[in-house]
Amino acid sequence: MKAIGSTNSAFALVATLLLASVCVSTGCQTHVAGQTLPSPYYLHDDIQYFPKGPQMKLQREADALKAYKEGQNK
Repeated sequence: MKAIGSTNSAFALVATLLLASVCVSTGCQTHVAGQTLPSPYYLHDDIQYFPKGPQMKLQREADALKAYKEGQNK
C-alpha cells in the first residue's frame, strides 16, 4: 500500500515541472501602458520601417489651401 504523502509530493513535483516548462516555452510579450514589451523572440522579429514624413503635420491641407488661394487669384 502506498503512502498518501508520497503521492501528493509526486503530483506536486509533476505539476511544478509542467508549469515551469509552459512558462519557458511560451513568450512573455505583454502590453503595459500602451507599450508592447518584447517576447523572447524579439531578436528574430521583422524590422518595421516608417519613412520620415513632412515636418509639418498638416502639409496636405496647407498645400490644398495654397492651391485654392492661387486659383482664386486667377
